[in-house]
Amino acid sequence: MDKKLKVDPIKEGTVIDHIPANKALQVLSIIKPEEDDVVTVGVNFASRKYGRKDIVKIEGRELSKSDINSIALIAPDANVIIIRDYQVINKYPVQIPRQIEGLARCGNPRCITNNEQMSTRFVAVERNPVRLRCAYCERVFDGDALELVTSA
Repeated sequence: MDKKLKVDPIKEGTVIDHIPANKALQVLSIIKPEEDDVVTVGVNFASRKYGRKDIVKIEGRELSKSDINSIALIAPDANVIIIRDYQVINKYPVQIPRQIEGLARCGNPRCITNNEQMSTRFVAVERNPVRLRCAYCERVFDGDALELVTSA
C-alpha cells in the first residue's frame, strides 16, 4: 500500500496533532491566525489511536504557552510539533497545568469573577477528561463546559 500525504509539509511553524475530531475550529479560535498567516486545517482524519482526529498547521509561528494551555483544555491528548526547515525540532504533548489563570470564564453566574473585575483561577481536578475547580466559588466544571478567554 502506497503512503500518500494528505497535507503538505510546512517549512517553519507549529503543528497541533491529535485534536479530537471536529474540534479544529475551536483550536483556530484560540490561536487567532493573522490575516497573512498560512493555516492548514485537517478535519476528521483517520487515527489508529483515537479513531478520528483533526490537525492544525500554522506556518511561520510558534504558539505561546497561554495558547498551548488553552488548547489543552479542549484537546488534552493533542501534541504540539515545532517545525524548522521541514524538520521536527520538538514534539511534546499539551499539558494542563495544575493551576490555570485567566484562560476561561467560570460557569457559575454568581461567582465573584463574573461580578467583579478580576482574573479567574482554576485548579485541575482531572486531566482527561478535563475537569476544573474554580478557586473562588469551588464549583467543578468539565473543560468543554467552560467558555475560553483568548488573548486579543
